[in-house]
Amino acid sequence: MVRTLYSFTFLRAFNAENIRFAINSIKAQKLRSFLTLLGIVVGVAAVITMVSLVAGFNSSIAKIFESFGGNVIEIRKFDPINDMNGSSIPDEQFRRPNLSLHDAEALKYHLTLAKAVASNRRLWRGNTSIKNSTGEEANAPRILGVMPEYAVVHNTELEGGRFFIQTDIYHATRTCVIGNDIVTALFPHKDPLGRQIYFNGVPMRIVGTLKKKGSVMGQSLDNQVFLPLSTFDEMWPYVRLSRWENLFIDILPKSAGDVPLLIDEAITVLRSRRGIKPSEPNNFSVQSSESGLEKQNKIFNGIAAVMILIASIALIVGGVGVMNIMLVSVTERTREIGVRKALGATRKDIAAQFLVEAITLTSVGGIMGIFFGISCGYLVKLISGFPAAAPLWSIFLGFGVSTSVGLAAGLWPAVRAARQDPIEALRYE
Repeated sequence: MVRTLYSFTFLRAFNAENIRFAINSIKAQKLRSFLTLLGIVVGVAAVITMVSLVAGFNSSIAKIFESFGGNVIEIRKFDPINDMNGSSIPDEQFRRPNLSLHDAEALKYHLTLAKAVASNRRLWRGNTSIKNSTGEEANAPRILGVMPEYAVVHNTELEGGRFFIQTDIYHATRTCVIGNDIVTALFPHKDPLGRQIYFNGVPMRIVGTLKKKGSVMGQSLDNQVFLPLSTFDEMWPYVRLSRWENLFIDILPKSAGDVPLLIDEAITVLRSRRGIKPSEPNNFSVQSSESGLEKQNKIFNGIAAVMILIASIALIVGGVGVMNIMLVSVTERTREIGVRKALGATRKDIAAQFLVEAITLTSVGGIMGIFFGISCGYLVKLISGFPAAAPLWSIFLGFGVSTSVGLAAGLWPAVRAARQDPIEALRYE
């Protein structure tokens, strides 16, 4: 019998008559159909929402890495995976010697595959206020001390003015380049170039402004201020002497394909400078933007897979509900099945009718779930600014999964309906 059921062409089952029967059945039992569909709707909506959030998160992470340079290699003191929480950094990493400007100069001199090498320090902590001459204050911007090559390595685009030159480094000039948020906060209706802002009362002349980059996950990429590295060291000497990360060295390859070889070159130069024996591990960390992005994507794709798996449980529950309601429907419509068979309907016709009904039922649930899932993604985007958006493939996936659930859940009820004996079915009360 099962072989007979599978022998008919699947697409031929979806004819106008069977689809009309399916729609009429759903209309006749609106409440029961809705309750049956609820598991399918919730499952598909949850899957679409999860995919939207993960796609948005991956897009945000990619934008962050892109904002710091697409193929940039970063050399730092601590391993990146451990420095999110100071208490998790092993003592061995604290004992590592700090990176120095001499390390950066050696890399600049010896690396043959590097287009540019740039050093920078970052002010992670501190109570530095940045104000204009009338007392308006910027909203806690990120402060970086950089070398002139920073603009090349990180593809920094200027809205106006200039970036730093070697003279600014040699003379530790009191100059700065500011992001768009600082311009908006301190000079909303004025040209900031040539004006002064005050770092805890110390005046700095604005020589350049940066183009607007926008925000990622609610964090602005425009709320930052750059100083010449020598000026930064004069302002915050404790950063240079800190046992925490006090210097970052960023390297831009001549081409994207040079990244692996350039990493090997950089490791060789630093190991030689630091006198590290062949049997000893590196006492510094080297990571490319691309590898960092891959690690982040793997982590969050793994989380997404678990969340989608949990959401899929609702689909399984929904499938069981569909199977249950179809079995009930077969029992309720036993006499109808007998009449149809008496009028010449074959087993394949009866099986097709109930199978199409189950698939139609779950397809409607899938469409509703897709709608609610996309709506949830846009609602999150509207409320938080998080760039959640369902990719096109996830919509097809949601519809395909819901249809497959209908096929699986409707198969046994369809077989059971097709096996009904017409004489016994006509006698059924």
